[in-house]
Amino acid sequence: MTGIVLILLGLATLAFGYYRFRAPWARYQALKAEDANIARYESWRGGLRDSGTTGASVAMEILRNQVRNAAIVMVAGGAFVVLGLFLWR
Repeated sequence: MTGIVLILLGLATLAFGYYRFRAPWARYQALKAEDANIARYESWRGGLRDSGTTGASVAMEILRNQVRNAAIVMVAGGAFVVLGLFLWR
């Protein structure tokens, strides 16, 4: 019985982590692509990019933290599932 509860808890945790992972990851990829596009345009123009902190770099850091936290939740859910499989009889 304990194994089944842990498996269900792990699956719910995995689903929650994935739900929290999707949106920040998609936005992070979009910002990264936009930043690469701006870098290509500025190199084509011959201008130098300012290496200071921008709003996009701050947003990308926040998104990376959100993705990392969601991934930790998914790993914990996976651990619950594996533990539940060991305890299930």
